[in-house]
Amino acid sequence: MKPFMFRTVPSIEVAWGGARRLGEILSGRFDARRILLVTDSGLVKAGLIEPVVSALEDTGFMVQVFDGVVADPPEHIIGECVQRAKEGATTIVVGLGGGSSLDIAKLVAVLTVSDQPLSEMYGIDKVKGERLPLVLVPTTAGTGSEVTNISIITTGETTKMGVVAPQLYGDYVLLDAELTIGLPKLHTAATCIDAMVHAIEAYTSRHKKNVLSDMLAREALRLMSGNLITACEDGTNRDARESLLLGALLAGQAFANAPVAAVHALAYPLGGHYHVPHGLSNALMLGPVLRFNSEVAAPLYAELADILGVAGDRDTQARAAAFVRHMEDLMDSSGAPRRLRDVGVTDNMLAVMASDAMKQTRLLGNNPVEVREEDALALYREAF
Repeated sequence: MKPFMFRTVPSIEVAWGGARRLGEILSGRFDARRILLVTDSGLVKAGLIEPVVSALEDTGFMVQVFDGVVADPPEHIIGECVQRAKEGATTIVVGLGGGSSLDIAKLVAVLTVSDQPLSEMYGIDKVKGERLPLVLVPTTAGTGSEVTNISIITTGETTKMGVVAPQLYGDYVLLDAELTIGLPKLHTAATCIDAMVHAIEAYTSRHKKNVLSDMLAREALRLMSGNLITACEDGTNRDARESLLLGALLAGQAFANAPVAAVHALAYPLGGHYHVPHGLSNALMLGPVLRFNSEVAAPLYAELADILGVAGDRDTQARAAAFVRHMEDLMDSSGAPRRLRDVGVTDNMLAVMASDAMKQTRLLGNNPVEVREEDALALYREAF
């Protein structure tokens, strides 16, 4: 067996309505009592945060809320959040929200007690020292950030960078699918497709693919593909919502250990230049990249076709092609936009984005097939 290492968070709890009991849950796990709750203003306005704060305060926690997180968060948001944490003498950080809130919470837990500047943390294993206790509660079934050691930050007008370090694994993760009830259809589709891309790219990752990441990726894809349309059509379906949230977590565990590749590398410029939501940008690039990779990854795609029960010929290439069609049909049925032009991308920007995608060397190195700049341009044109 090829040697490998697998890491994940130490404690995961799945509990419908668990967020309403968060104070009770955390009081028995942590001695720290001064919480900074990191979230976004949309969740505050939706009324999701107030019951959580009440549950924490009723059990003796002192809670500050930072609700300044935005999609594709820039560096200054981290600075503002760290300042709030220090002013409040924070002793434990709780991230509650989508992937951006969780990514910010992870870095704030480090930076609040570290003198190391954020600029020195970008890359792999650059973080020094420890962090504050960290609790992560996702409200979307997508990024898997609750179980990854990665935070993605917008570092310029159109560029993103990642911090990858073991300190970013949380201490405790709560999956409460009740928090995802009412998520709009398009957001449900985009975030779930993001998680499915995590599973697929982990399964075909060039360097760190292993038996545990494979197992997680297969089950993640099965759960999400079987429940996405139900959740989109009936956003209150508890079984579907719980399956999507668990599937996203499993996919997060998979890609935290077997990293993602070209779909993500080509998706980042879409977010940078056009502010396309991350899950949707992955969905737009998935079909072209799957076909591009099929010359090498066909046996693995054929295995995933079997996991999903895709009908068709038993020939490996035919099974792989059927898998690609199945994924595209699923995305078509979800109602998400399907072409770059549908989200405002213009033809004259394709070459610029192809050049930008080449900067994502951390991701492109994991792709089963080498992607050159001319390949990236061709993939954008195919998606256009």
